[in-house]
Amino acid sequence: MGSVSLKIGDGTARFKRTTLCSSAVNTLMIFCVIITNLFAIYAFTSSPKNDHTELLHQAHKNFSLISEQVSLILREIDISQKKLAQMEKELLGYQSIDLSRPNIANELKLFLQRHQLPLGKDSKTGITEMVPSVGHSCEKSSDLLSQYMNYKVFGPCPDDWSVAQKLILRGCEPLPRRRCFAKSVSKVGLHPFPASLWKPVGNKTVNWSGLSCKNFECLNGKKLSRDCISCFDLVNGYENQRFIKSRSKNDFLIDDVLALGSGGIRIGLDVGGGSGSFAATMADRNVTVITNTLNIDAPFSEFIAARGLFPLYLSLDHRFPFYDNVFDLVHVASALDVGGKAEKLEFLMFDVDRILRVGGLFWLDNLYCANEEKKKALTRLIERFGYKKLKWVVGEKVDSLGSGKSEVVLSAVLQKPIRV
Repeated sequence: MGSVSLKIGDGTARFKRTTLCSSAVNTLMIFCVIITNLFAIYAFTSSPKNDHTELLHQAHKNFSLISEQVSLILREIDISQKKLAQMEKELLGYQSIDLSRPNIANELKLFLQRHQLPLGKDSKTGITEMVPSVGHSCEKSSDLLSQYMNYKVFGPCPDDWSVAQKLILRGCEPLPRRRCFAKSVSKVGLHPFPASLWKPVGNKTVNWSGLSCKNFECLNGKKLSRDCISCFDLVNGYENQRFIKSRSKNDFLIDDVLALGSGGIRIGLDVGGGSGSFAATMADRNVTVITNTLNIDAPFSEFIAARGLFPLYLSLDHRFPFYDNVFDLVHVASALDVGGKAEKLEFLMFDVDRILRVGGLFWLDNLYCANEEKKKALTRLIERFGYKKLKWVVGEKVDSLGSGKSEVVLSAVLQKPIRV
C-alpha cells in the first residue's frame, strides 16, 4: 500500500493508493530480507571452527559486511519509495506549491503560511492553527497564480477577473484571498425587486473588460450555448416565455413541476442557469433559487445579480458549498454534459443527490444526449440512485445552435427516495 503525503497550500492531506509500483517495492523489500538472511547464515556457517581468534575476526568482518549490505538495501528502498511517491503525485495530479521559486508572488507566500491561533488550542474544534485553503491543481498553474497574486497591498486590484476564471477552469479552486480593492462598477439603473426580474439590465451595470461584446445589444444576437440563445433579451426574446409555454413535449412547465413537489418547493438550485430566467420565473412563484454559473463569454453573474437574484460563481468541478439535504429542487440542463470519463458525471450526480432532500425533485431539462450509448449510460446511472420517475420524456429537437441536425434530448422529473 503506497502512502503519499501531499501538501495543498501548507496543509497536508493523506492519500493511499495501491499501485503496480507499490507492489513492486513491497516485493523488493521481501526479496532483500530473504537475501540478507541467507547471506548471514552463510557467513556464520562458513567460519573456521578450529581457530577462535580467526573466528572472532571473521565474524567481525561478516557483521560489517552485513551492515553495509543492509544499509545499501535500505537506501535503495528509500529511493524506490520516493520515486513511487513522485509517480503517484503525477498520476493523481496533486503536488506541493514550491514557495522557494523566484517567480512566486510574496502575497501568495504570505497567504499560504500557517497562522497560529492567538489563544492556543481551540476547545471546541481542537485546532491550534489556521491553514489556508487553495485548490490542489493550482500547482499546475503556479505562474498564472503568481500573476493573479501580484498586486499592490491595500491598493486597487488589477482588472483581471478573466485570469481568476481561467485559474478556476483549470481546477485552481478555491482561489486564495487577496488584500486589494476589487474594481468598482457604479451599477447605474438598477430596478427595485420584484420589477427587476424582467426589466432590461443597463449596460453600465456590468464590467465588460475581457469580453468580446461590450454591450447587451451585441450579446442579444449571439448563441452562447444551448441554454443561452438571446438569453439576455428580457423584452423581445423567448426568456419571459420559457418554463411557462412549451415548444415541444420535452419542455415541462414550471407550474406542473411545482405541483409534483412533496411537502412544497421553497428553495432550489439551478445548475448552469444561463441568465437566471429559471430563478426569475420561480421568484414570481415565491420560490428562492440560487443560480450556479460562470462568466463564459458573457457577464452572467452580474446580469443575474442585477435582476435581484442570487448568482453562485462556481465551476462544476467544485463541491457544492451547501449542507446535506437542504434543497427542495435541483434544476439541470446542458450543464450536466460534463464530458470526459463516466466517473466525472458520477461525482457530480452524487453531489446533487447529497444536497437534495428526501422527496425533493431533480429536474433534467432538455439534456442533450450525443448518441444512444450516452442516453443508455445516463439512464443506467439514474436508475442506480433509485429515484422515482415522475416525468420521463425522450424526444428529438432541431439543434438550437444552428447546425440544422436533429438531436436526442432527455427531460425528466425525478424524486429522491428514502434510503435506510
